[in-house]
Amino acid sequence: MTTKPWLKWYPSDIASEISIGDFTVHQYMTNAKEDRPQATALHFMGKEMTFQEVYDGAQKFANYLQSLGLQKGDRVAIMLPNCPQAVMAYFGTMYAGGVVVQTNPLYTERELSYQMKDSGAKIILGLDILYPRISKVLATTNIEHVIVTAIKDYLPFPKNMVYPLMQKKQYGFTVNVEHQGKNHLFTEIMKASSSEPVHVDVTSDDLALLQYTGGTTGYPKGVMLTHRNLVSNVEMCGEWMYRCQYGEEIILGILPFFHVYGMTTVLILSMKLASKMVLLPKFDVDTTLKTIDKQKPTLFPGAPTMYIGILAHPLLKKYDLSSIKACISGSAPLPIEVQQQFEEITGGKLVEGYGLTETSPVTHANFIWDHRVNGSIGVPWPNTDAAVFQSGSTERLPIGEIGEIAVKGPQVMQGYWNRPEETEAVFKDGWFFTGDLGYMDEDGFFYVVDRKKDMIIAGGYNIYPREVEEVLYEHPAIQECVVAGIPDPYRGETVKAYIVLKEGYSVTADELNKYCRENLAAYKVPRAYDFREELPKTAVGKILRRQLIDEEQEKSHLQAN
Repeated sequence: MTTKPWLKWYPSDIASEISIGDFTVHQYMTNAKEDRPQATALHFMGKEMTFQEVYDGAQKFANYLQSLGLQKGDRVAIMLPNCPQAVMAYFGTMYAGGVVVQTNPLYTERELSYQMKDSGAKIILGLDILYPRISKVLATTNIEHVIVTAIKDYLPFPKNMVYPLMQKKQYGFTVNVEHQGKNHLFTEIMKASSSEPVHVDVTSDDLALLQYTGGTTGYPKGVMLTHRNLVSNVEMCGEWMYRCQYGEEIILGILPFFHVYGMTTVLILSMKLASKMVLLPKFDVDTTLKTIDKQKPTLFPGAPTMYIGILAHPLLKKYDLSSIKACISGSAPLPIEVQQQFEEITGGKLVEGYGLTETSPVTHANFIWDHRVNGSIGVPWPNTDAAVFQSGSTERLPIGEIGEIAVKGPQVMQGYWNRPEETEAVFKDGWFFTGDLGYMDEDGFFYVVDRKKDMIIAGGYNIYPREVEEVLYEHPAIQECVVAGIPDPYRGETVKAYIVLKEGYSVTADELNKYCRENLAAYKVPRAYDFREELPKTAVGKILRRQLIDEEQEKSHLQAN
């Protein structure tokens, strides 16, 4: 029996091994600019920019970073939604020899402070409305410079005039930052900085990105991804999507670039294909449907919640979605009925993929236009090997037996930033152990049966219970707590907290909700609180989270029937 039974399903259009060039991520932008300088590189809420304009913006940003003293290997944090500034800053940082630290705009001060301290970022670029939050963590971090931008900076007239008024109404405040001292304005940089190409000796083996992810400890870790890691995964993606044409595609950019999935399948892939990306700063069903109808995207990488939201829209039939020819769904399991309905409506293909932040991120996917198995995460991508091992050992398990999925390939990370012990724990005999349980069938298709032991995946976001629990434990009224993912028809899972209060104390769910919102990003905040006299435990006192999850699943099953 071959150790790679999946190769028999590979169509002739997809090579099992591809040549991956020895080049950097930002070379994709240089190539696209040289080949198609006046073609549209991006569309953002009515504003369009050519590849030449985006390239020039990236070079201006790179030159400015160097004028601030940026040295090769220094970290630059980007705390933005999908917008033109995020594109120019991402590639500009790399042109300058910097390492990008993607930072979720939803982070609270606590989370932001931790990531900035851990990464050692010297410069941060953020939205004007995030400036108050950023300014409060400066004293506890290594940040020397804050670059501020606004959504309105890249909106066409009259949207650029109206947007600040909408923003003030939504957030209750406006922010005015002066271009002086530690503070810098992106608009001023674009006016004053040189667009002359910056030349730094960056190799494919140099670090390109620190992408933070959680883990069984609950503390976010910086995943070290080199240019080679990211380029490898984008090249594999291009091979997998073999019907995509250079310079002809339109990619819908809803997946946030501060997640490696959106970064690879939209931000970098669009440069590889020299094709237009249509950027949306957040997922909103109405806006998404109108955008698809008008902009005619051909590729729509997304998460199941996005496809579910679109299918549930009451005016869905009003919009033309027939431009979509391919979608790879990630971040959470894709329900078969969602796949079938979405394909019927669009006429395109929607397949499930699998990966992790540590793998840049994709390792497996179903074939888009060829043989696929519903319910499976598909087969390993080109240049990628995968196997199922007895958990905690290097004993490979037979076909059909459940164990821990492990992978090998050029997209696998270098390790965790400043965490050699945790890095060593996930690598064995050259294999990266994913922590996900699954099996392989006789045809080489893989299945995930349980996510990392405790991780909650809600709406495509990874949530680590211990991080939420640590915030709850800081509340003076809480004696014990445990957080678990419970079934949710829309988000896949949602966060529920089980709580035992200290004697003599009282607190309501509303009060805890307010407290959590002050200390956690919104997607991590529990949606339900269950106050109990005691929590189920093992003989040695460990709380049985799994028992609580089983109770919820049983409840959900009974309600469904």
